[in-house]
Amino acid sequence: MPNIKSAKKRVLVAERNHDKNVAVKSSIKTAVKKVIEAAKNDKDKVQELLNNAYKLLDSSVSKGVLHKNTASRKKSRLTRFVNKTLAE
Repeated sequence: MPNIKSAKKRVLVAERNHDKNVAVKSSIKTAVKKVIEAAKNDKDKVQELLNNAYKLLDSSVSKGVLHKNTASRKKSRLTRFVNKTLAE
């Protein structure tokens, strides 16, 4: 446990940021799962859900939750999966 006042504040800030980051990452995972499920079953909603997932990934990059290359990789893999599934 920190003794210095500024260190105590940093612990609180780190916990708060951790909670926000976990929430954002969880919403991204949920959006990706929805796109995958829609690609398999409901082909009409795929584009709308894909746009939503892109938006979440891009906003997480701007907030500093994800690295830009990580978001780019996730978008690329998701798009490749959707295109492959829709082509079948």
